Amino acid sequence: MIHPGAGDTSAVRATFIIDPKGVLRALVYNPMTNGRSFPVFLRLVAALQTSDANKVATPEGWQPGDKVIVPPPQDVNAAEARMNEGYECTDWYFCTKSL
Repeated sequence: MIHPGAGDTSAVRATFIIDPKGVLRALVYNPMTNGRSFPVFLRLVAALQTSDANKVATPEGWQPGDKVIVPPPQDVNAAEARMNEGYECTDWYFCTKSL
């Protein structure tokens, strides 16, 4: 690929992560001058699969087995219930949990 805005026609390495439905889920560009790490892409695929399967988000550097970020509660009752369900909350809207 040729990177948009490049001053010349030097190639850029790009990695595309496409899900089983054919949807592009991630696109990562690396310039020729910098390496890339296959374990980073494996982590990204695992994070995408975990997010899809559990309707959660994964923080930066997340690895399988780490806590995930859960969506914010929809009302006060749901927020209060989280306090007794094993969630770790830094505020009513930001909670993590183990899967």
